Amino acid sequence: MGGRPLEEDSELVELARRGDVSAYERLVRRYQDVAVRTAYVITGASADAQDAAQDAFTKAWFALHRFRADAPFRPWLLRIVANEAINRRRSARRQAGLALRAAAAVDGAAEGRLADDAAPSPEGAALAQEGRRELIAAINELRPEDRLLIAYRYWFELTEAEMAAALGCPTGTVKSRSSRALARLRAKLERSRDAHEVGREDRGALRSEEAIDG
Repeated sequence: MGGRPLEEDSELVELARRGDVSAYERLVRRYQDVAVRTAYVITGASADAQDAAQDAFTKAWFALHRFRADAPFRPWLLRIVANEAINRRRSARRQAGLALRAAAAVDGAAEGRLADDAAPSPEGAALAQEGRRELIAAINELRPEDRLLIAYRYWFELTEAEMAAALGCPTGTVKSRSSRALARLRAKLERSRDAHEVGREDRGALRSEEAIDG
C-alpha cells in the first residue's frame, strides 16, 4: 500500500529543467484540468480552452529556464494559460461566451461548501437552483478580467499570493481588483433580482385582471 509519495512540484520542475520529459508530463497531468478550466473562463469555448491549455504547456516547457526555482509552479503556469486564452480570444475577435458554466464542474464548486447536511425541501432546492442560475448569469456578464479574478478566488481557491503571481500584479492590486469585481457582481445581481420582482408583480397583476374579466 506504501508506494512512492507524489513528487513536489519543485522536484518535477527541476527534473524537467534538466530535460526530463517524463517529469514534465507528470506536471501536465497534474494541472491539465485546472489549466483547461482557467482557459474556459476566458474563452467560453471548450475547443479553444483545450487548445489554449495545450499551447500554454508547450510555452511553459520552453520557458522553464526562466522559472524561479523558489516560486510556486501553479500560478506561474496559470498566468501563461490565461495569456494564451486571452490572445486566442482576441485573435478570433469573439465576444466572450458565458464562460463560467464551467464553475459547476470545479471541485464541487461553492454548492458543496454551502449546502446543509439536511436534504433541502423541493421548494428550497428550486430556489437554490434559481439563485445559482442568477449568479452564473450575472458572472457571465462581467468583463473577462473580473470573471477570471472571481474564478481564481472562489472556484480554483488560489491564495492572494498565488493570484498575484498568476495575474502578474502586487497582492494589494489583487485585493482592490477583487473588491471592485465583487462590487460589480453584487450590482448586477441586485438589478437582476429587481427585474425579477417587477416581472412577478406584472404577472400577478395580469392574472388578477384575467380573473376579474373571467
